[in-house]
Amino acid sequence: QVQLVESGGGLVQPGGSLRVSCTASGSIFKIVNMGWYRQAPGKQREWVALITDGGVTDYAEPVKGRFTISRDNAKTTVYLQMNSLKPEDTAVYYCSMRVRSRIWETGSDYWGQGTRVTVST
Repeated sequence: QVQLVESGGGLVQPGGSLRVSCTASGSIFKIVNMGWYRQAPGKQREWVALITDGGVTDYAEPVKGRFTISRDNAKTTVYLQMNSLKPEDTAVYYCSMRVRSRIWETGSDYWGQGTRVTVST
């Protein structure tokens, strides 16, 4: 089993910055992809950013140029640096990882419990 624990959410003013992080623990041979999703009140969960095990990144259009995803493989941690935050970025942010627990596995997807980010005056 693999557990993901997020941290770093909170309240920030428009134009401010915040960094959220997510650390995996448990039965881990290799973490393939790491990503962030978010769910705003009354809306469906949407994809935000992705980073592959090779360090390739991709972002949803609404956050391009403002958010940066990074990973620390030694710490099995993924980060999301959020700059120039807007009220529409308010949401619960979830991390997701595809984890290979054994060398022969293709991987399973795991989710964190979510961390709330509120952008407001």
